Parts: sequence; C-alpha cells; structure tokens
Amino acid sequence: MRYVHLGRSGLLVSRLCLGTMNFGPEVGEAESHTIMDRALEQGINFFDTADVYGWGENKGRTEQIIGSWFAKGGGRREKTVLATKVYGKMSDWPNDSHLSARHIRLACDASLRRLRTDYIDLYQLHHVDRATPWDEIWEAMELLRQQGKIIYVGTSNHAGWHIAQASEAARRRGVLGLASEQHLYNLLERTPELEVLPACQAYGLGVLPWSPLHGGALGGIVRRADAGRRSSGGRGAEALARHRERIEAYEAFCADLGAEPAAVALAWLLHQPAVTAPIIGPRTVEQLDGALRALDVTLDADALARLDEIFPGPGGPAPEAYAW
Repeated sequence: MRYVHLGRSGLLVSRLCLGTMNFGPEVGEAESHTIMDRALEQGINFFDTADVYGWGENKGRTEQIIGSWFAKGGGRREKTVLATKVYGKMSDWPNDSHLSARHIRLACDASLRRLRTDYIDLYQLHHVDRATPWDEIWEAMELLRQQGKIIYVGTSNHAGWHIAQASEAARRRGVLGLASEQHLYNLLERTPELEVLPACQAYGLGVLPWSPLHGGALGGIVRRADAGRRSSGGRGAEALARHRERIEAYEAFCADLGAEPAAVALAWLLHQPAVTAPIIGPRTVEQLDGALRALDVTLDADALARLDEIFPGPGGPAPEAYAW
C-alpha cells in the first residue's frame, strides 16, 4: 500500500479509502467487520462514513457497525484514519440537520457515541449550507478541535467557490482550514475539472472522489449485461442507457489492456494530480480485493490519451474550457 498526505496536511492516508455506505443496508454486521479487517490487513487505513448512513429509520446504523468493530480492540481504532460527516437530516426536528453550530455540536457527540470513540480524524460537511455563515461553522469546528473531538475538517459536495469562501474565512480566523473535499468524480463525470479540482489544488485540499465507478457503469456493466446478470439500476443503469457506445469502447480498451474495468477506472483517478484517494464501497471481500488491483495498474501517456478520447473532459479548467 502507498500512503500520501491528505492535501497539505501532515496526515498520511492510503491511496484507497474504504467507503462504508453499504454497511447495514446492503451488508450485515459480521460481513462488514470482515471487510474492514481485510482492508486493514491490506494497508487501507482510511475509512469514510456519515451519520445518515443506514438511511431511513436506520440512520446511524453504519456508524454503529464501525463502532462495534472498533470495540473488538486489536489496535483497530488506532490504525484507522476515521472520517465521518455532518449535515443530513437525522430527525424531523428543525435543528437536527444542516450546519448550524448547534447541530454540528450535537451531531458530533452523537457520532462519537455510535462510533465508540472519543475523536474523529476528519469531520466533513456533507453538503453546502448556504444559510449558515462560514464564521459560525468555523467557530463550531474550532470548539470541537479544542475539545479534542475532531482533528481535521473537510467538505463534501461543495462547489469551487464554496471551497474558496471556506478557505478564506479560515484564513481570516487564523486556523488550518479545510483538509479535503469529497466529490462525485470519475471518467463519466469530469465536471469537477472545471473549478472544483483547481480550487482544491490552489488551497491545498486533497480530493476524495465518491462513486468512482459511477454506480457500476465503469465496472464492466456491459459484460455483466451480456452475461445475463441484472443491473442494480440507479446511476449505472442510467449511464449505460445514455453512454452505451462509450462504455462498450471502454470495456474493449480494458480488455486490450488486460485489466478489469473497475481497476482501470480507479487507476485513472489515481493518475489525476488533485486526487488523494478514491472512495471504494465494496459489498464483499472479493470486491475489495478487486479494487486493490487498481494499485498495480499503470496507465502510460497513450492509455491516458485514449481514455480522454472515450470520455472527453470539459477541455481544461475554467475559463479556458469555454472562453479564450
């Protein structure tokens, strides 16, 4: 396993991040523990979750599963860089969502209880809250850091100008600011190259791409369909309906390369200079092992150029992508 700094911070994280969104809704507790053990054995030290994972009436269930895994001991908590998120609606009460100082404080305490730990390595804002001033958000985060409950702060699903706003507000307050941005980014969704990635590079944030396989569309979906395997629907099925010709060309390219499509999609992200660690979301140990193979895939200039032909990006950063 290779390790890199999370953005400009001194924190070292694995080049793949274990996403846990399936733990609870799709994967039982015992299998979730097995997957986490396997990830740690393979050197993945970076785990991502959120307070709302578990969904519906089971919100918080995923954090509870991770907490019960930590409780087994054996250095599990000490070896893990733990990331969770705040913003989502945890109940129907008016202040039980978004990013008010009150909600941030109470949500952090609730996550700590579910996770059975006394600190969170990376506390992420799950979505932008346009109604809450950045000074209020930073004041809440500073208090949590002073109390030893969090170490680093990150964002998720923020636009480039939101990242700039947050970073400048932190600079005015004389605090470290953001360490990372978690964003939808993959071969099929390259819009972040316009402004999000440049903003992250300018302010020293690590980029953590979520849905790196675009809901399975980049994981061999055509081959599975041809073999009579049912699609899971959602983002992957929609992408196949819209981009079947490109995806077929992509799978043919991967076959010529001698690598699995999922591994190539992850490897492409690892070749992007702004990316720290794609977030993988395995449902089985076998899927985890498949994702790990991305670390052995090297894409030369010709391969990267061919991928750009199949999945064209926006043409560079803004404004050059659309203006002189």
